Amino acid sequence: MTQRSFVERRQSGWSQLEAIVAIAERRGLRGLEAEQVAELGRLYRWVTSDLAYAEGHRLDPALRAYLNRLTARSHAYVYGGTVERGRARVARFFAETFPAEVRNSRGYILACAALFSLAAVVAYYLVTVKPIDAFAILPAEMVQPIHKSLHDSNFAFDRDYAATMSSEIMTNNIKLAILAFAGGMTLGIATLYLLFFNGLYLGGTGALYANAGFGYDFFATIAPHGVIELTAITIASAAGILMAAGVIAPGRLRRIDALQRNSRRAGVLILGVCAMLVVAGTIEGFYSPQRFPPAARLGMGALTAAAMTWYFGFSGRRRARESV
Repeated sequence: MTQRSFVERRQSGWSQLEAIVAIAERRGLRGLEAEQVAELGRLYRWVTSDLAYAEGHRLDPALRAYLNRLTARSHAYVYGGTVERGRARVARFFAETFPAEVRNSRGYILACAALFSLAAVVAYYLVTVKPIDAFAILPAEMVQPIHKSLHDSNFAFDRDYAATMSSEIMTNNIKLAILAFAGGMTLGIATLYLLFFNGLYLGGTGALYANAGFGYDFFATIAPHGVIELTAITIASAAGILMAAGVIAPGRLRRIDALQRNSRRAGVLILGVCAMLVVAGTIEGFYSPQRFPPAARLGMGALTAAAMTWYFGFSGRRRARESV
């Protein structure tokens, strides 16, 4: 094949690739249509093959330089763009997908929050009115005489070990969240039990510290990390109930189809929960142990509550409206 016939046969593909790359350079990969993205990969393979042919047959240096530049420009989007798209997907998940799914699943989340709160309030009331009821509500080893605040009990460790403590806290909390999520496989029974027991644990323990005169410190101690942590556990429980609902109440769908649909939604929730627990564990390991006054710790809890309210209430709403 002569150089002239080679160029005539392949020129159209090169021109098409140049046009696609030019759009990507101006607008980024998101500016390309789905067909153009597919063509980008196909034409890139085309031009790399042409470059190898031109090099192997020692065609005109200007032609080889042109093909080399076109290959380099395309490569940046075919391979470099993969990382960019991956990062964009992660950013989109936390900016749009996760908060949107929390809003879509608010019925399940509010039901779980109500059950948890009911258990906590009942336990707190019973132990406050009749402290001996703590033995019926909490494990016996937890019902011990209290002589110092929760802050002094929980965080009496060397601050040099804050990173280790934070890692352990994250691991334990993520395990608990996954158990609550996996409880959906028992038609939600294990999830509800775990949620109810943790509500009893919080309320009963809070009452024990309140009875000992450390109630204000108790709530100030758990506030900085607890708002995020307890919200995350509630969302994880809702994910488990959502899976169970696919079997118990599939609606007009076949049970297998409803389960698959709800499992995808629950998967979004549990992934977001794991990220929330990383944040909560970081706060609990590095901020909560500090000797800040109770008012400052409660203020941190209020700040995290306000940030979560904004995030779950508004994040991604504008993009969703624009796509309608």
